[in-house]
Amino acid sequence: MCGIFGAIDLENRFNKNDFEKFCALTDLVSYRGPDAFDYKSFNTFDKAQSDDSFNLFLGHRRLSIIDLSSDGNQPLFSDNCWIIFNGEIFNYIELREELKSYGFKFRTNTDTEVIIKAYKKFGPKGFDRLNGMWAFAIYDVEKNLLILSRDRFSIKPLFFYHEKNRFYFSSEIKQLVPLLDKKEIEFETMQNFLQQGLLEIESKTFFKGINRIPAKTNFVINLYDKSVTNIKYWEYSDLNTYFSFKQAEKKFTELFYDSVKIRLRSDVSLGSLLSGGLDSSAITSIALNYTKEKLNTFSVISDDKKVSEEKFIDIFNHHFPVNNKKLIIDTNSITDVIEKVLYHQDEPFNYLIVLAHYKLLKTLNDNSDITVILNGQGGDEVLLGYLRFYFFYIKSLIKHHNFFDFGKELLLSFVYRTALWQFRINAAKRYLPKVLIADKNFLLNKTDLVEVWKFADLREAQINEIDKYSVPYINRYEDRNSMAFSKEIRLPFLDHRLVDFLVNIPPEFKLKNGWSKYLLRKSMTQLPRKIRWRNDKKGFSLPEDRWIKTELKNEIKNCFNDNKSILSQSGYIKDDLFLNYFNRYLDGDSRTHFTDINRIFIAEKWARMNFGY
Repeated sequence: MCGIFGAIDLENRFNKNDFEKFCALTDLVSYRGPDAFDYKSFNTFDKAQSDDSFNLFLGHRRLSIIDLSSDGNQPLFSDNCWIIFNGEIFNYIELREELKSYGFKFRTNTDTEVIIKAYKKFGPKGFDRLNGMWAFAIYDVEKNLLILSRDRFSIKPLFFYHEKNRFYFSSEIKQLVPLLDKKEIEFETMQNFLQQGLLEIESKTFFKGINRIPAKTNFVINLYDKSVTNIKYWEYSDLNTYFSFKQAEKKFTELFYDSVKIRLRSDVSLGSLLSGGLDSSAITSIALNYTKEKLNTFSVISDDKKVSEEKFIDIFNHHFPVNNKKLIIDTNSITDVIEKVLYHQDEPFNYLIVLAHYKLLKTLNDNSDITVILNGQGGDEVLLGYLRFYFFYIKSLIKHHNFFDFGKELLLSFVYRTALWQFRINAAKRYLPKVLIADKNFLLNKTDLVEVWKFADLREAQINEIDKYSVPYINRYEDRNSMAFSKEIRLPFLDHRLVDFLVNIPPEFKLKNGWSKYLLRKSMTQLPRKIRWRNDKKGFSLPEDRWIKTELKNEIKNCFNDNKSILSQSGYIKDDLFLNYFNRYLDGDSRTHFTDINRIFIAEKWARMNFGY
């Protein structure tokens, strides 16, 4: 994990002052890479290095994970190419052996050098051979090309700002903001957020002019003819291959085990977040097959017995040989970290859980020396774990007149107390447009809704969640919060081989007999039954309702008094109508919900930090 920054002028040259400014913008995210740093500048017009007159800058902050020696410091040079890289390539050992068979020689043990050799052999489209998470820039000196690439599932961030003939890119938005001629809120992004709670659904950020490189995409800048080409290097396959359930179970197990195995590759200490839920328990149990010593695991414990998962954590610990440390997070107060989290996130967020997640990582940082963390994010999207998928499935059964399976699913859902017992209207609001916009008269702009409820089939709905609606946002807040403490989070469920397989198997392999994640439950026979067949889904439960009604209550009211909020001054909301909505919420009006209040409040706090007082 690292932080990168780059700048290119396609017509003219930068100067010494620019070099110093670019070094400072690289160092602005020093927490992403506290172990080493370096900066290189080039005059691509005559392909020479120069700090005084240059038109290409590459800056890097390193968090050392693989090959801790100085050989791994970046910008790294090999085969007449320079690279700055943020992320990990988990199959680098296999790729290195393949590339050696083609005659390539290696001087380091890094995954970084493997990227360059793969590029030299296969070109930019060869990045589809990489299994990992990444954002990198390669300067091909010979071809005078600058190639920017981002991983398939938005795990690692990569932003850019294009101004006339100048093109800047970075790991975080805050590195680009000082380069803007004028700071402005991007209307469409803010409107989609305030109206529907949508984040990361397109390339635009909340800052006008700053965009993100799309996932599974290369930007290729030709420094000769100044052209910029946007090319996808990977897309989902359409297998059209028949699998019996037994065949699917065998294939899934092979892919999942290998995904966990290669994500254990590290030259620094590694641990696993163990929540007591199905996903983290499955990952941790598989990891034990490949570790010589007891695996370090960490669990978050709530003092509220209604939401605590300590019972399931204890069941796992009794069943498996792990070193487990239980962490108690102070959720009595979250106001002390709001501005810190907004600084690291760079953009607003939907839920106060992001604040608690930051506290979780701080607590882990204060109580352990691990750098790499295995986590179960992505499991709900690739295995249809969210409740909404079950209702999409039920709807599809009705559409196709499959009334027998429809009846069976409803009956067994009641018998096992699964999906139907867990239904909450707020979880479905995003897919119910009339409910979504009801009672939100405080919004001054009512633009066309993004039709997230429209999809051809369950496969398309699943891909939408992975590519647009769920995974990118979750990965965003996990990346920023973890890197704030120089931690690397690895996500076995988002191995592209596994994802591609799971979106192409029949939905009834993932949703069956009232159960979500059926394939995972059936295949993880090593897990205790009480974990494997849990019929509740707590997630990271927090007292958001209590926070809003107690410690945040006065601050929210003060933010929106007298139509002085920045959101009001910018034409997004009417303060008095929002306060009316808030007061109705405090009085228990069932037509109001804390997520709407969270969203407006966090957006206002963000706007004040970036555009106001």
